[in-house]
Amino acid sequence: MSCDNKAPCPCTYDCPRHGKCCACVAHHRDHDEGVPACFFSPEAEATYDRSIEALCRDRGLRLAPRP
Repeated sequence: MSCDNKAPCPCTYDCPRHGKCCACVAHHRDHDEGVPACFFSPEAEATYDRSIEALCRDRGLRLAPRP
């Protein structure tokens, strides 16, 4: 599978996966590091809060209540 991202990456952290979305998502998943910065707007990325709650706030979404 190709992992050639053409969209600009908003992440401010300098790493070897910068701009390589597939590798970045897999790395964060494998290390339980929350949501990658590239999912956030530049303004929300600057807060360094990588939680699902922060992503929902940034995207104007509501989390479903837990059963």
